[in-house]
Amino acid sequence: MTGNQSSAATVLSLAQLLERQPDTSPPCLVEPGLLPPQGILFVGGEPKVGKSLLVANLALSLASGLSRSGFSVPAPRRVLVCQFELPVAQFVDRLAIMRKAMGTAADQHLLIDTRATGHLLSAPQGMNHFLLAAQSAAAEVIILDPLYSTHDQDENDTRAMAALCQSLLRLRDASRAALIVVHHVRKSITRYEIGSAFRGSSALHAVGDSYMLLTRPSPQLSTLELRFQFRYAAATPAARSTNSLVLFPPPVTCRSLSRNPAAQGGKSGRDPSSGGPGAAGSL
Repeated sequence: MTGNQSSAATVLSLAQLLERQPDTSPPCLVEPGLLPPQGILFVGGEPKVGKSLLVANLALSLASGLSRSGFSVPAPRRVLVCQFELPVAQFVDRLAIMRKAMGTAADQHLLIDTRATGHLLSAPQGMNHFLLAAQSAAAEVIILDPLYSTHDQDENDTRAMAALCQSLLRLRDASRAALIVVHHVRKSITRYEIGSAFRGSSALHAVGDSYMLLTRPSPQLSTLELRFQFRYAAATPAARSTNSLVLFPPPVTCRSLSRNPAAQGGKSGRDPSSGGPGAAGSL
């Protein structure tokens, strides 16, 4: 194939693109708009606040197609989990406890990368590993938990984080999967920061579609507050919700005490730290 033929295959007119466009937009993987198809959701919070626990529950919801823990999941999806913090056997034990309420609904669609540790998105060999894992899993969603274990860059260096974000985009585009990325927040953040609270936030803002921030209102309580920011979602009337998410012992299960604020449409606000539409509340 010549250079001109190659360009012709990738450069299309608007008319050609419109012909390929579906009549209706595909539904989000987590509604309404928390995780678009091939979108990127960043989940953040302080260390040990419960990020991995919440994301594991979300993975089970996505794999089973069941709306749990306040998340609205329209259909089951194939989910690849790349987690770097627990030995595989211990992680499977955690999932076994979580899945008791749903039975086997998620078992065939939830897949674990058992060799994720040691592979870096910032290295060609590591990127190839994750792409092969995604292909083997036929993944529609890839979970990276946590982000700092997938790279060796300085997260305080904007240029280094921008390069890492390009690696995330390459993983998303080549796998054609949505990404859920677990990440830490900066040491000092204000009450109303969401997307800008993440480490390397100036670079992350360029690639994320939505952001979910976990905070614990009181160290003595098992209740978590979740706040949301949607990069592309339409703005809705500002409001605060009083919903909450409770972690039950053993500390691997979640239960929403009331409806998901994002799913209510009106339970939203604007993150003062950003210029785009946001949703703030608790789950």
